[in-house]
Amino acid sequence: MFDRARVVLWVEEYLFYPKGFFQYLLSFLLLPLTSIYCLIVISKRVFAKKIDFNIPIISTGNLTIGGSGKTPVTIALAKKQKDCAIILRGYGRQSKGLILVSQNNKILCGVDKSGDEAMLYAKSLPNATVIVSEDRKKAIKYAKDLKCEIIFLDDGFSKSDIKKFDILIKPKAEPTLPFCLPSGAYREPKYLYKNADIVLKEDVDFKRVVKITNQTDKMILITAISKPQRLDKYLPENLIDKIYFEDHHAFSKDELNKIVKKHSATSILTTQKDAVKMETFGLNLSIMELDIEISKNIKDKINDFLDNFR
Repeated sequence: MFDRARVVLWVEEYLFYPKGFFQYLLSFLLLPLTSIYCLIVISKRVFAKKIDFNIPIISTGNLTIGGSGKTPVTIALAKKQKDCAIILRGYGRQSKGLILVSQNNKILCGVDKSGDEAMLYAKSLPNATVIVSEDRKKAIKYAKDLKCEIIFLDDGFSKSDIKKFDILIKPKAEPTLPFCLPSGAYREPKYLYKNADIVLKEDVDFKRVVKITNQTDKMILITAISKPQRLDKYLPENLIDKIYFEDHHAFSKDELNKIVKKHSATSILTTQKDAVKMETFGLNLSIMELDIEISKNIKDKINDFLDNFR
């Protein structure tokens, strides 16, 4: 039986932290394709003409694929801003086009249409406007029409045709090899860190604080995030097992019930991002609540950008 999640985890291991002769060999054999990929990526940047939307746009992104903390960092930055919009593509959603997810303390669609990250934004930032769209420029114009005054662009570093303030998040444990896809985990060449306005380093410029709510005696971890092993240092000792699904997996009540029954678990331990896809199933959830503490120095730089813009 094909185990998609196991294949995804193997690919993530190969791209980020290759082990053994075969994975290293594969990485070097694919370098010709990596060169072509890099040429295309760099060409897009060189020939891009930046559009000025005359509104402060703060982009949070990373040079590597997968999760690095963009969503919680953006939530932390947007919490104290008024009349702000969060714009993202909406990975994993079962919809297309531009969708207004939330506005004025109201959630306007389900997680199937918004995607898990957008729904987490909507629940975490009730005063913000959350928009998903494959076309970020169209979404920015829409946000301006809605009288938003600040835009946070999730995963927007690659949008080099948009004038914005770029924040890149550098992971604490960087990929072993400095290569771009398909030889390594970088979506764009590593030297582009120098193009960012701010590079956030974990445990230097920000730190993660995790607390678990509704802990029970027999919890089973079920998650569908990229690089799920990064949760290991926050896991309690009384965890009975760990079940990983591919990133953005759409859970069903039946599959979760089967896992709980099989392991005789008293609750499902999961992330906030996963929980938005489970909360309507009536299951007992233990939530890993993540908070980001950002250094004053970084906050001051962002406030300077906003003050200068105004």
